Amino acid sequence: MRDASRDGLAWDDSGLDLEPRWTREPDIEAIEAVCRRHLGIAAGAPDTDCAVYFHTAGAYNKLYLVDSIRGRFMMRVCLSVDPRNKVRGEVATLQLVRRKTDMPVPHVVAYDDTSANEIGFEWILMQLMPGRPAYFRWRRMTMAQKETLVSRVAEFQAQLFRCGNLGDGFRGIGTLGAGPDQNPATDAAGVPEPGQIVSSVWFSGPHYHYTVPRGPFRSSHDWLRAYLMIIIKEHTTALNDTHDDDDREYAEGVLRVARKLLRLLPKLFPAIMHPIERTVLWHDDLTLMNLMVDDAGRITAVIDWECVAAMPRWVASQFPEFLRGAVREDRPDRSRYTDVSDKGSSEDLSYPGGLEDSLDNEGKTELYWIHLMEYEQTQLRKVYSARMRQLRPEWDMDVTEGALKVDFLGAVSRCGAGFYLKRVEQWVDAVEKKEFLGLMEVLRVGIRKEKSSSHTRSHVSGAAA
Repeated sequence: MRDASRDGLAWDDSGLDLEPRWTREPDIEAIEAVCRRHLGIAAGAPDTDCAVYFHTAGAYNKLYLVDSIRGRFMMRVCLSVDPRNKVRGEVATLQLVRRKTDMPVPHVVAYDDTSANEIGFEWILMQLMPGRPAYFRWRRMTMAQKETLVSRVAEFQAQLFRCGNLGDGFRGIGTLGAGPDQNPATDAAGVPEPGQIVSSVWFSGPHYHYTVPRGPFRSSHDWLRAYLMIIIKEHTTALNDTHDDDDREYAEGVLRVARKLLRLLPKLFPAIMHPIERTVLWHDDLTLMNLMVDDAGRITAVIDWECVAAMPRWVASQFPEFLRGAVREDRPDRSRYTDVSDKGSSEDLSYPGGLEDSLDNEGKTELYWIHLMEYEQTQLRKVYSARMRQLRPEWDMDVTEGALKVDFLGAVSRCGAGFYLKRVEQWVDAVEKKEFLGLMEVLRVGIRKEKSSSHTRSHVSGAAA
């Protein structure tokens, strides 16, 4: 499914989800020419002065390693999933974070937020950051190293709370600097302001063409209402277009849950907000793949800022993505798990580090490592919360007041993805009856009919749906 309004992009709908596809490949010689020009290296200089190699591919980007006499860089060539806005937002965010915090993020050397260049795609040329993803180091790191890393991430998040045009965040929900203007919007102090939101929810497939609000949003209510309207539009269209009974039943299920969430929305979020809601930068995909570390487990870079936006402060009361998981208070006893041969173990050679970056199961079944990760996440969440309390005295209040709102967002996200529809519906029905149950617990075990309305919410500090 090609999209004439977004050159070079097609959407593959043959699987469970829409997947972006490149209709043509970026020309590596054109990439090298652009790099040479912006690095000040003559076009006729020897190949050793500037060499470009394909590195890896993400969902919406192809990454190229640039080895040059000026240093090492990364060229990110971007699909036009949200023309101009995605590149503009990422650049504005990176530049602000570098100015306002001590987070190690890439320096942007140059960028083009149009496809009107010799590469034929939008691109960003940035500093290559040192280190390897913590994902590949995690099993070799000591618990003390992991605790230090988590404390540092908490410090980063506390800095992001203070990073904005108000000195303490922003007003409004949206991606920094994104919008119809040619240049990123800034306030008088040169700080980019929240603009249109750059999110796969808004730009995937036909969503890009829906007539729905795109921000900046004044309030959580307006943002979440637009999110739900996208879900309703998508599945109303699917229902009208299909003659398959299973597809109809699925679409009807999503629509039923989405409409229930829409009715619940104004009961949790005020429809009228004045002044505009306070927001904060929130890296919504802070996984171990996006935390780069050195051999000692120290953070050397935080990467992948392409869809980061200014989000309501309650959104940032969650744990970062890499700390979310099941609760496990007791450390798993290694001796009780099955021994397996390392041959055919879950080595991951997809990262360019190859065998050096593979996951070593050390002769133990994968279940042991899953349970160990759950145990460590449980302990490290306590470290994160304790550090956030030191840095933000109001942190416990943020978490408590944000808990139900975070669960609502989790319910909307799962509804949009079509996951756990029956249990999400159970959760919505319970909240309507003022039974404030944790979404994750409902997703895990459901709600037994004999439960009464006397239940109150059980919530682990900072836990996220």
